[in-house]
Amino acid sequence: MTFQYLISAVEKDEKELTAVMNLQGDAVLVDQCSEDARYETQYGFGKVLTIRQNGRGVGLSRNTALENADSDICLFSDEDIEYYDGCVRKVTDAFASHPDAAVIAFNIDVDERRRTYHNDKERRVSALNYGRYPAYALAISRQKILDKDIRFSLLFGGGAKYSNGEDSLFLHDCLKKHLKIYAVTECLGREKYRESTWFKGYTDKFFFDRGVLYHFLYGKAAALLGFRFLYKNRDTMLKERSLKDAFRLLKKGIAEGKTL
Repeated sequence: MTFQYLISAVEKDEKELTAVMNLQGDAVLVDQCSEDARYETQYGFGKVLTIRQNGRGVGLSRNTALENADSDICLFSDEDIEYYDGCVRKVTDAFASHPDAAVIAFNIDVDERRRTYHNDKERRVSALNYGRYPAYALAISRQKILDKDIRFSLLFGGGAKYSNGEDSLFLHDCLKKHLKIYAVTECLGREKYRESTWFKGYTDKFFFDRGVLYHFLYGKAAALLGFRFLYKNRDTMLKERSLKDAFRLLKKGIAEGKTL
């Protein structure tokens, strides 16, 4: 079972980055920068295909890495992840134990301020709980994803028009096309804390963009589930605005989503 990391980075030195990340196998590194270039470098840990491209957007970066990969199993990654020893074996063993899996979500140690999930037991991921997993926690069976023609949205995420959500949409599309997703307890590495590239507080844009995302995720149920989301998180998100105002912005986002 062959393996590759699929790394999304912005203006990074390839040699320094791969060393800091503690890579233990082959990789495709897509660096968003001001030039276009492509080359391979052989290191002690494996081969790195570096693709430098003059374009922005994490969805574009991840799709480019996926489309240039050639391994059985791929692990999506970001430039601020440092992997623990044994990472590759944990991933390939998980797929060996779940041969029907198209996607497996692993644990990554993160700062409490950014934690959205923790797998304390193994389980199937369903339409009820897929929205909590970031892309850098996901490994895929590459051919199963390609066979269903699944890619990351170019509308959402860092460098795109709308805020985060490309990872949830990716998993949404996998489930919609009847691919199997599992969550396992193995921890692959740790995220080095940095300020979010998209979250600037609970601004008008936050609620509007959430509405756009909910249109794509939930369709006719977007407004209902959007209201539930706001009400559930009102003590955190609605300290400086009313529920009515936030819901108005979210519905405007839903309306825009219908035009896209």
